Order: sequence, then C-alpha cells, then structure tokens
Amino acid sequence: MNNNWSRRKFIIISAGAGAALTLNPLASWAMPETDDSVKKIVAKAMGIDTHNHMDVPFNIGEFSKQQYALADEMKSSGLAAICMTFQVDRPRLENEGDAFQRFITSLDEMDIMLKANNMTRALTYKDVKAGQKSKSKFVVQSVEGGHFIEGKLERIKVAYDRGVRHLGLMHDGQTTPPMGDIYTDEPQFNGLTQLGIDTVKECNKQGILVDLAHCNNAAINKAIEVSTKPMVISHTGLDSQLGKDPRMAKMMKPRLISKEQAKLFASAGGVIGVWTHLADTPLEFAQNVRALTDVVGTEHVCIGTDTKMAPPSNAQQERFGRKTNFSWGESTNGFMYDVVDALLKTGFSEKEILQITGGNYWRIFEKATTV
Repeated sequence: MNNNWSRRKFIIISAGAGAALTLNPLASWAMPETDDSVKKIVAKAMGIDTHNHMDVPFNIGEFSKQQYALADEMKSSGLAAICMTFQVDRPRLENEGDAFQRFITSLDEMDIMLKANNMTRALTYKDVKAGQKSKSKFVVQSVEGGHFIEGKLERIKVAYDRGVRHLGLMHDGQTTPPMGDIYTDEPQFNGLTQLGIDTVKECNKQGILVDLAHCNNAAINKAIEVSTKPMVISHTGLDSQLGKDPRMAKMMKPRLISKEQAKLFASAGGVIGVWTHLADTPLEFAQNVRALTDVVGTEHVCIGTDTKMAPPSNAQQERFGRKTNFSWGESTNGFMYDVVDALLKTGFSEKEILQITGGNYWRIFEKATTV
C-alpha cells in the first residue's frame, strides 16, 4: 500500500461541539476522472460499508490529542454511510468490568468525534431515509464482539440507548462468559451458549441488527434457529476465492464461508458482506462479489471492507490498518467510485449494484431495528 496519504493534512479546527472542518484535499477525487455512468449510480445509491473500523484509544486523554477527518473521508469515498465499528478485546482483557469500561469510553469518544464532524448516527430506518433525502453522511453504530455484556443482558439496552444498532456476537477473543464458537478456535459449545442465544433474542427485542461474522457454522445455524429477525455476516467471502497470496489465503481460509453455508444463511433472509481482503484490485474484488452472488443471488450480498475510513492523522499504519479510500493503493477515485466501476465491468446492472452497495443492508436494517 502506498503511504503517501499520511503526508496529507487533515485539520479539525476544534474538537468541541459544532467544530468546523477544513476541506480535505481528497474531497474532489471522484469527479474529474470518473465516468458519468459511475457517478450517476453512486449518486443514486445509499452506499454503505457494513464493517468499517473506527479504532479509538481506551484513554480519553490520548483521544483528545487525535484528529479524525471522518466527514472529509466520507465525502471522498462516495459512500453515504459506514457501520462505524469498534472492539474492546484488544489488548487482551484481564479484569471483570474492563470490557464495559472500554465500551463506554469508546462511545463517549465517538460522540465527540461525530459532533466535531457534524455527523449523526442513524437510529431508525426513518433516519436512513432522511439522510438519503438530504444527501448527508451518517453512521450506523456497530460494536464487534459482545464482550461488554459480561453476562449482564441488561447492558444490551444500555448499548441501544447509546445508539448501537449493529452488534457482532463474536470477535477474535472469547467473551466472558462465553457466547459460542469462534471460527478460528476449536469448537467447544456446539454453536452458541445460552448467553449467546439470549443475546440474539435480546437484540431482536431491542431492535439491534445481529452480525454473525467470526461465528463458526454451528453458531450461525443456532442463531438462525432462534432469531426472529434477519441477520448479517458483515465481512467474509467465499472460501473458493483465495486470491494470489498463498500466505494470506492460508490465514484467511477459516474466516471465509462455504457455498453451502452461504446458501443456508441467505435462505433465512440473511445478507453476506464481501470484504476487500484477498483482492488486489477493484476488479478482483468485483469478481469476488460475482462469485458470491452466483451462489446466493444479488439480494443477499453487501460490502463489508474491514478497513478504516478515518484513522487519526497521527496513526501508525501498522496499528490502524488499511485506509478505505486506499483499499487498492492511492487511487484518483474514492472507494465507492472504484467499486461501482468494477461492478459495471463485471457485468452487474445498475439495479444489482444498488442492491449490493446499500439496498440489501438497509432492507434488513429496517426489519431488525423495527420493534
């Protein structure tokens, strides 16, 4: 990946309420070199990245020294929204209560960040439609891993009240108590534990979309059995699409979904996100999307990059990972423009692209958040 982005300056004039943002020099990326047919689809789509990390420190003092040009990066990307995702299990949790404290601190920091960027969370589908009408950028608040629950189901209501509308049951580290089987670990729980089952049910009750990424097949199947709402697997890909790097393919294989499991999940109304890993170009990414749609149909596929829209300006790349707008190196176009162009070249129609880039996710978001 090209590191030239780190030399660009993103300045938030004030981190306080209503702070004004300077214009990002990337904000005009997509216009000069993008085909009119691509621009038309991007303008029409309610594009969303269903798994986009916003890694924040678990120390408010450290956070206050950082700047996040989220609004500018969103404008450059062509996306309408991201599922603004954070996790609390890195570094490893040691003490009871640490997970919940990290959870609350992260949400406090994201409150400040959104205010500084003049952005809001979509809490209902009505908010999504309002954002579409006003052409404004917004986020769906997401957390990866139910570690903050710590066996206390009432905390799901706390999460809802703080704006969380997308919850991943699992992440890399096991919750305490356990919720179920993680796909990179040896199976222990025959899918989901009772806490995992109860968490799915409570999310259904509160109006939070359940994300089954990081769950093994048995956990996915148990969630399908007990959920009354459609769910998402926000970031994966077919296990037949391994890319060109054998080392990366070996590492990623356990995190991918089989054709059989994808069909089963889609038959339950689920939507599956294709990530940008294992694709070295936008065209390879579009081909990975095509492979999945050939199995489950275009109405059950979305995009979940597992990248970072706006890491802080002083972040080290190794810590914060790949930046969304540079998913395939330093492009002259924003992320959504590159993806739409590649999907068109792969033979997708405008209608199909509108489904994949946003429509499918918003369909299940509406159903999951309506109580």
